[in-house]
Amino acid sequence: MTNKQVQAPFRADHVGSLLRPDSIKQARVDYQAGNITSKELREIENKEIKRIVDKQAEVGMQSITDGEFRRSWWHLDFMWGLDGVEKAATETGLAFKGVETRKETAKVTGKIDFSSHPFLDDFTYLNSIVPEGTVARQTIPSAVQFLYEITKPHNIENTKKHYPNKEDLYDDIVHAYTKAFEAFYQAGCRNLQMDEVVWAVLCDQKYRENAKKNNIDLVALMNEYVEINNRILANKPDDLIVTTHVCRGNYRSTWHYSGGYDPVSKALFTDENVDAYFLEFDSDRAGGFEPLSYVSGEKQVVLGLITSKEPELEDVDAIVNRIHEAAKYIPLERLCLSPQCGFSSTEEGNELTEADQWNKLTLVKEISKKVWG
Repeated sequence: MTNKQVQAPFRADHVGSLLRPDSIKQARVDYQAGNITSKELREIENKEIKRIVDKQAEVGMQSITDGEFRRSWWHLDFMWGLDGVEKAATETGLAFKGVETRKETAKVTGKIDFSSHPFLDDFTYLNSIVPEGTVARQTIPSAVQFLYEITKPHNIENTKKHYPNKEDLYDDIVHAYTKAFEAFYQAGCRNLQMDEVVWAVLCDQKYRENAKKNNIDLVALMNEYVEINNRILANKPDDLIVTTHVCRGNYRSTWHYSGGYDPVSKALFTDENVDAYFLEFDSDRAGGFEPLSYVSGEKQVVLGLITSKEPELEDVDAIVNRIHEAAKYIPLERLCLSPQCGFSSTEEGNELTEADQWNKLTLVKEISKKVWG
């Protein structure tokens, strides 16, 4: 079980998702075809999750995830498990750099709530097998990410049918997520990660230009997003560490958004009441470290300087230098290191091998020891 004295984030950390092994990919195909039962599928997943839990500990990770092995998407599966939400098709997928995603979304069908969510059993299993001295981390899309999904152009009119009043929608989302946080806590979770691509969207210059043309008040929107998250965070137990991860898209080694954190730095880094930020910094699309000066209080930042998109290993000295560059804006003792994102945000995974994946995490551990001892 989780050692409650072990507290994330760690000097050497990772974002969460891991490459799906062929056995799980085949099992999902077999299950969809009716060749194996849900119990048999779960047994295969359990076996592979136990293997990668042990492997994470072996390479030196203290924050342990199930690799998101039971999911198809980093975000949609959680949304589909909420009351009043169901899986739905879209006309097109999301256009990444040179590739399009599957055509799926989450659609509101009634009052949004959180009750018997399947992720609770998934976490209970993970928490039962993590080694002593490590902590089981639960990753979920944030409330803001959920709101963003159900108010996209292809979803907005349907959502308005069920929630003509915006405040009622916000209240029910906050209520559902507050219940989710409490349910995971009661299941033994002490490290919850909110994944939030939406902040990277707000940094993207093309998005900002389109918003201006459509008279969207981005400052007001950011304030609404922060208020939603903070209303949920206000109710969390003191020993539940909540981190957030910001990414510019991670689908089959491609990306979607570009732009530094400058436009959101005050709202996200000063005003949002999380304990730590996992931030993408592996390419010039993420901009410089200057916005880190806005990180308030004693909040920590996990620098995503190692790419999960490519197999080539980064130069150790170059990464060490970048960490010290970041330390000009936030004290070194409040910094950590990780890949910029997971290795498999969706079940397709990035274009590298499982051996490459473990080599990347081993490199994170090696560099963190060199910097922090």
